[in-house]
Amino acid sequence: LDDPGLDLAAGEEFLQEVFQVLLEEGVRKGTDVTQKVCDWKEPQELRELLDLELRNEGEGQERLLQRCRDVLRLSVRTGHPRFFNQLFSGLDHHALAGRFLTETLNTSPYTYEVAPVLVLLEEQVLAKLRELVGWSSGDGIFAPGGSMSNMLAMNVARFQRFPESRSKGTWHLPRLALFASQESHYSILKGAALLGIGTDNVHLVQTDERGKMIPEELEKEIQRVKAEGSEPFFVCATSGTTVLGSFDPLDAIADVCARHGLWLHVDAAWGGSALLSPQFRHLLAGIHRSDSVTWNPHKLLMVGLQCSAFLLRDSSGLLQRCHGVGATYLFQRDKFYDVSLDTGDKSPQCGRRADGLKLWMLWKAAGTRGLARRVERALAATRYLLEQVKRREGFRLVMEPEFINLCFWFIPPSLRGQDSSPEFWDKLGKVAPAIKERMIRRGSMMVGYQPHGSRVNFFRQIITNPAVTRQDLDFFLDEIQELGWDL
Repeated sequence: LDDPGLDLAAGEEFLQEVFQVLLEEGVRKGTDVTQKVCDWKEPQELRELLDLELRNEGEGQERLLQRCRDVLRLSVRTGHPRFFNQLFSGLDHHALAGRFLTETLNTSPYTYEVAPVLVLLEEQVLAKLRELVGWSSGDGIFAPGGSMSNMLAMNVARFQRFPESRSKGTWHLPRLALFASQESHYSILKGAALLGIGTDNVHLVQTDERGKMIPEELEKEIQRVKAEGSEPFFVCATSGTTVLGSFDPLDAIADVCARHGLWLHVDAAWGGSALLSPQFRHLLAGIHRSDSVTWNPHKLLMVGLQCSAFLLRDSSGLLQRCHGVGATYLFQRDKFYDVSLDTGDKSPQCGRRADGLKLWMLWKAAGTRGLARRVERALAATRYLLEQVKRREGFRLVMEPEFINLCFWFIPPSLRGQDSSPEFWDKLGKVAPAIKERMIRRGSMMVGYQPHGSRVNFFRQIITNPAVTRQDLDFFLDEIQELGWDL
């Protein structure tokens, strides 16, 4: 014990080499349009290439550096300008610097004593997000993803309505009911299962042809559920649905919630960043009337996974009362500083990542106006692609996009002119999966597809990466056309 159990000099030397690998393989090649988006391998082949087995003895530095290169080389390059597969994409260098800082500090922002900078920084970022929502006060916490933020909203809403649920559980509660649209995120159903509310008590409200919740149908559903003896308590509206990118009419939904005394939560995980742009914040008109909001800057703002803010209009300490237990080995009340800065007890988590740091770093670099321009550029790119889809033979829109979700079919020459027959739609449903397999095996790009209601599989193209150029968008359509021409 007289000497350290780690070779610090060798460790620093290794890290210097790793940083070079990260810069070259992860950052430069990962964002280089001339590189492949992915180098596809079948699972068994990949297992053999990576040599995943863990052995009794460790490996040397050169072998470990090669491991790092292999992980980067054989993973999907989500920072690539032609990666369109998820609601997140791209790589921002300032946000990445924030992620490096977070990992290096290796602390949890649950108490001021172990994370003084991070606690104050998180407080500032959450306040700024609430300001954009339209609240002058409130509360909040960062959660590990939008699904967990939505679940926090459900839990806090239940506690606010039934404080005894915290101590007594569900035994003494009426049958609860919550409401979301047919287009809502699947985390609402998962949350109901996790919290013991039950998926049978999630009532999915009818949407219009654009995928927006119909407020009159919400009213009818609430009345029906009440007549059956259940107790409504929570409504989730969506600002930016996953597939169609639709924005629910928040003001009208807020009117319904006010009439019935229901908690209004807005899942703006995807669309919340439109609040940054004076041009597009009207899409979320009425969000200031909500009780809570989910907002994921790791999506449209390209902050990097994960960064999800749960925002609360209440400023009475509801979040603390709902989740806090005051563990005396962590949240001592007789500390020498202001213990109100020990915010970790607001969260169901104990250890937490400092997810606000990378957003703060990006915001410092770009400013609010720079972030707004990022949103506006994404929409401009979508508008360009929309016009190209309309002009090109064989491409057909699912519907006009409201924001930046562009949904379309590619119809191969062999199927054109046959769209009046059921056989046509059955065959068309197989086109998108076949094209996607070809593009992934080629490594040229990546984009998502899915069926939707009665609609067969279509492509869903989403642009969030500001590195995407007109050439990338033209390539995107050219590649789909080439890969699907002979189907």
